[in-house]
Amino acid sequence: MSNVLVLKSSISGNNAQTNQLADYVIEKLQGNNIVIRDLAQQPLPYFDATAATAVRGEPKNYEEKQLLALSDELVSELKNAETLVIGAPMYNLGIPTQLKTYFDFIARPRITFQYTANGPEGLLKGKKAIVLCAFGGLYDEENLVTQYMKSVLGFIGITDVQFVYAQGIGFGPEAIEKAQASAKNKINEIVATL
Repeated sequence: MSNVLVLKSSISGNNAQTNQLADYVIEKLQGNNIVIRDLAQQPLPYFDATAATAVRGEPKNYEEKQLLALSDELVSELKNAETLVIGAPMYNLGIPTQLKTYFDFIARPRITFQYTANGPEGLLKGKKAIVLCAFGGLYDEENLVTQYMKSVLGFIGITDVQFVYAQGIGFGPEAIEKAQASAKNKINEIVATL
């Protein structure tokens, strides 16, 4: 049995292509220990100066202590997972703010990464990630979502990352059906290797 953390981030709920793909992965991974965190349905607090102070130093007041406790919970979920499944739809060329906020809360010096003479080094090595992307149009692998997700996951040490794309969903129902079928085929290939 494996520990799996699923992060959903789409604001579109059950209609979201990435949420549907995440549910498909969950179905395929039944029998594993699966933790699901829906960042849109249960949003994290805004990552502001108070949150940054809390997760990067000694919290000084009740609010900072609560934010540090939340960050600790998120980091614990992530550390316990062997496989990370992330729904990352493209919103205006980037990832949803909910997902960016998640990474702000878990990117912690000396906990999920460290600074070295050779630059930052991720501390969460040995994990696998499956990133589920949905795009209204057609994009190559140089799109900002793919590049950001590779960078941020690599920053914390997760370099075994596979991407699943549902592209062209803005072209209508037939395009959605085709994109979903293609994405599910790719998911089947990935799940068979876990």
